[in-house]
Amino acid sequence: VQLQASGGGLVQPGGSLRLSCAASGSIFSINAMGWWRQAPGKQRELVAAITSGGSTNYADAVKGRFTISRDNAKNTVYLQMNSLKPEDTAVYYCDARIRRTPNPADYGMHYWGKGTLVTVSS
Repeated sequence: VQLQASGGGLVQPGGSLRLSCAASGSIFSINAMGWWRQAPGKQRELVAAITSGGSTNYADAVKGRFTISRDNAKNTVYLQMNSLKPEDTAVYYCDARIRRTPNPADYGMHYWGKGTLVTVSS
C-alpha cells in the first residue's frame, strides 16, 4: 500500500492550493484519512482529518480556510487551502488507516505518504 501526495508549490499570500493524496495497492477499505504538516523547526501537527463517513475535524489555525474531502471510489483525500498565509508554509503529509482484508480482526494499519512542500511567500 502506498500513499502518493501531490499539489504542493509556491503561492502568494491570499492564494489557494489543492493537495491530493491517492492510496494504491491491496486495499479493502480506508478508515480515517488526514493531512498533517511540519514547518521547519516545529513538530508535525494535524491539519485536518476526515472519517470514512465524511465527518471532519480541523486545527483551529485553518478553520474557515481549509477544507478536507475524500473520494472513496478513488481512494483519494483532498485538502483545499484558501486564503493562505506565510505561516502555512510547511511540508504537508497525508495519512490513512487502511484495512487490507475483510477479516473483522483486521483493524487496519496506519500509512503515511511522502510530504509535499507548500511555500507561501510573496
